[in-house]
Amino acid sequence: MRPEYVKVNIPSGENYIRLRETIHERTLHTVCEEARCPNVAECWGSGTATFMIMGSNCSRGCRFCSVTHGKMQPLDPDEPEKVAHAASLMGLSYVVITSVDRDDLPDQGAHHFSSVIRRVKQNIPHVEVLIPDFRGERDLIRMIVDADPSVLAHNVETVRRLTPGVRDPRAGYDQSLDLLRYVKDLNPEMLTKSSIMLGLGEHDDEVAETLRDLRSAGVDIVTVGQYLRPSRMQLEVVEYSPVERFAKFEKIGYSMGFSYVASGPLVRTSYRAAEAWAKRRLKK
Repeated sequence: MRPEYVKVNIPSGENYIRLRETIHERTLHTVCEEARCPNVAECWGSGTATFMIMGSNCSRGCRFCSVTHGKMQPLDPDEPEKVAHAASLMGLSYVVITSVDRDDLPDQGAHHFSSVIRRVKQNIPHVEVLIPDFRGERDLIRMIVDADPSVLAHNVETVRRLTPGVRDPRAGYDQSLDLLRYVKDLNPEMLTKSSIMLGLGEHDDEVAETLRDLRSAGVDIVTVGQYLRPSRMQLEVVEYSPVERFAKFEKIGYSMGFSYVASGPLVRTSYRAAEAWAKRRLKK
């Protein structure tokens, strides 16, 4: 049974409804809905959303994720304009953009992703992106970095031992670390970010090892959250971590030199506290 501290209210409220209508009217997608994020009511109620581009079907099959799979959809050439327009209507000053994986495309969607970033940046000062691994292909990663997002996130998701059973076989623990390291090689000033889920059977020393690996790759921001099973199609929760465990990893993360650590049961990669910190840092 889920403990009380991971239970959330059903999304509602005037701002939430307005935001949902703005997004749906433009046939846009959000990871908030597709991944069944527990913070959707809080974030949408405050006028924040994470746009998910390149369709609603993913070419990967990670066992923790509820984003749909199946026939891949053609890219929408108007999507850069639609996202930029929707973000402006919402009055955002900080936009988060993520995407499904598109292994079916020759460039895995890197050119399209970079086009969305560039177009949104014409209207919005700060754009954070949560990117796929692009199978580690450096020319594609460079394409995203050259679009100059304010924050670049890529999730390692879990500890090394559990990666093969949690993530799609085309993903990899070292591949994710190499991507994050390469981003810093290309642009040492770019803020980088990653995320770890607890509750899949990981040990504390393994989480600490993952934090060390991320910090060694130059990652600035890390988020640690509780894995919540989206449906019966995904992996079961092995355990619900107590809040004290999250506090422990927050302390460990800061001791390792991360600039910002967000650690708590309902924390996710696109977490408002982390966004607020990044926004302050970028203003400086």
